[in-house]
Amino acid sequence: MDELSLVFAALADPTRRDMVARLTEADATVSELAAPYDVSIQAVSKHLKVLEDAGLVTRSRDAQRRPVHLEAEVFDLMTAWIERYQQRAELRYRRLDAVLDALNDTDSNDPDSKDSDSTDSGSTDAHSNDTHTDTTRKGHAS
Repeated sequence: MDELSLVFAALADPTRRDMVARLTEADATVSELAAPYDVSIQAVSKHLKVLEDAGLVTRSRDAQRRPVHLEAEVFDLMTAWIERYQQRAELRYRRLDAVLDALNDTDSNDPDSKDSDSTDSGSTDAHSNDTHTDTTRKGHAS
């Protein structure tokens, strides 16, 4: 699996996302990260292993404490990927806006389009057809 897929897979879990959010404030030990959850230290360690395999966190060898540290560089990779598709989407929206503006300009310059907007012949015809159909049905029911 490629690096970006590992990162997104690791962040698919809400507990891991919460751990990452907490690590943005400061490094923490496994027991500090486990404190707000009703899970074992082993379960938190498994979550951290997934985050570590994705490159999101590292654990230092600081004697007994072994703090978990968030690796910000991985977020640069995610940001670059997201921004690339965001730019593409924005370009498509700008093109759509240009097409819609051109259509609006054409409609406002077309005198026939104003006439068709002011007369609602389509709905009147549909209504009169409904009335005719209702009359015909009533005639057959008698």
